[in-house]
Amino acid sequence: MVRLNPLLGLMFLAPLAWADLEVQIEPSNRAVKRNIEAYIGPVEAGSREELRRLFDHADQQATQAAQALGYYHSRNYLHFSGSEEDPTLVIKVDLGQPVRLNTISVDIQGEGKGTDAFALTLPDDLAPGKRLNHDNYESVKSQISNRALRYGYFSGQYLKHQLLVNPDANHADVDIAYLTGERYKLGEVSYTNTLFSDDLLDRFIPFKPGEPYDADLVGQFNRDLLSSGYFNSVQVSAPADQAVDGVIPVQVALTERDPHSLGFGGGYSTDVGVRTKFTWDQHYLNPQGHSRGASAELSQLRQELSAFYQVPLDPPLTSNLRYFVGWQHENIDDIETRSLATGAELRKRLDSGWERTLGLRVQNEIFSLGEDSGTSTLLIPSMVLLRTETSGGIDPARGYSMLMDVQGAKKGLISTVDFARVMGQVKGLYTLFDRHRLLGRLQLGALATNDFSNLPPSLRFFAGGDQSIRGYGYQTLSPVDSSGENVGGRYLMTSTAEYQYEFIDRWRAAVFVDHGNAVDSPTDPLKTSVGLGIRWVSPIGPLRVDVAQSLSDPDEGYRIHFSMGPEF
Repeated sequence: MVRLNPLLGLMFLAPLAWADLEVQIEPSNRAVKRNIEAYIGPVEAGSREELRRLFDHADQQATQAAQALGYYHSRNYLHFSGSEEDPTLVIKVDLGQPVRLNTISVDIQGEGKGTDAFALTLPDDLAPGKRLNHDNYESVKSQISNRALRYGYFSGQYLKHQLLVNPDANHADVDIAYLTGERYKLGEVSYTNTLFSDDLLDRFIPFKPGEPYDADLVGQFNRDLLSSGYFNSVQVSAPADQAVDGVIPVQVALTERDPHSLGFGGGYSTDVGVRTKFTWDQHYLNPQGHSRGASAELSQLRQELSAFYQVPLDPPLTSNLRYFVGWQHENIDDIETRSLATGAELRKRLDSGWERTLGLRVQNEIFSLGEDSGTSTLLIPSMVLLRTETSGGIDPARGYSMLMDVQGAKKGLISTVDFARVMGQVKGLYTLFDRHRLLGRLQLGALATNDFSNLPPSLRFFAGGDQSIRGYGYQTLSPVDSSGENVGGRYLMTSTAEYQYEFIDRWRAAVFVDHGNAVDSPTDPLKTSVGLGIRWVSPIGPLRVDVAQSLSDPDEGYRIHFSMGPEF
């Protein structure tokens, strides 16, 4: 048995000693200084003697670092300072005159010449008279190689790639010639064993067989299949080594997700109080990708039950036909409604980026508010346009959304009352200097009917609450009848301006002003409130607590508002 000397073991366990590195550049040049520090890296030396052994290596690395940025006449002067126990390696560098570019030749030859695939963007500093920087030369080569791979020029090759440096003449020439070869094409798509029909899956394909290869199209195909909600994993590949006559077969490996999912959640807002929500979804029930689901949302003031059946169209990710049925009971501030609705919605994302939903529903509503009560039956065609752009995530730094909702009914065509209703909303969010956020909202609505008293409350306009005019209760702002009860208005005008400051990571303070009302005439007076709030970006989304005070009705006193969820 071999026994180790304990002292020898402690020597092996002793930590390395690190020396400091000080780089001085004449004339001052921050880029060269950083490059030399990166080339040399950490200095492992525990004494001046060990530093002396590093002199040659450090001298060589400093020279190469300066040359990479065009300084071929630099001179290095090395010495050490500090104590024996805490040494510092000092490198003083006199840069001298830099090498400058003379001629630049980047020649693309072959089938790809003059195409968008090889529309190169040369660095601004890669031009005659500019200081030589090796990174600029390498970036052009990388750009050519990356574009060849993205656009399917898999047989491309460099005929030459030279950076000719003449230090004596103080100039350098760039000479690159690339032969693209032919551009490969995307071929037929095949799938692993899957229960979904080829007809459905083919509608996700963003290209046609025979179309020129583009890696972005392959990536989009992969993302769209994964976003469909049908699969746990998706792998789309187009192996160039399996190409036949320049056509690459596209292979798709799919793993289906569990078809059923159950969800349970809860929340609280000062508008409707504590609420719970149950959901059930069957993400697919046949090879055509049809889906269905049901949900229930319960709170003290509102109860909802709904179910849907959805059929994917073309393209299935952004176009579908949904049939639905829903029941709701609501009793808020002496306004009570019971409604039952069934219908269908045709949803499609337009090339312009807008999401358009065309709907047709039959709605029966029993209602009582103020001096109005009754039962309405309506056949309502509708159109909703929605566009949302954000920086992403549950707490985006910037974004905007625009909504337009138009609907109406004709008395005698199943409907018991004529009406036309339009509502629009715009929201915007922008972050300045990381911690300062500006949030704005504007909502406008108008309603036309010749029988307002028989129009159900769900189609009238109300204001007030967490997402409307803070400082007032939920839906407590509207015209009133002779008994003083809110009965809703023909017009809606609300707006918000809010500033948020992040004082601690994920915590923000807010100050805001809300302005608007639900009224019977655009000239009726509007309400204004102001307030302060706190925001916490929790793992499940932002939580908001606000304290608001009405300026228009000071007797309302202060009102606390609590809500949660993303800004968009």
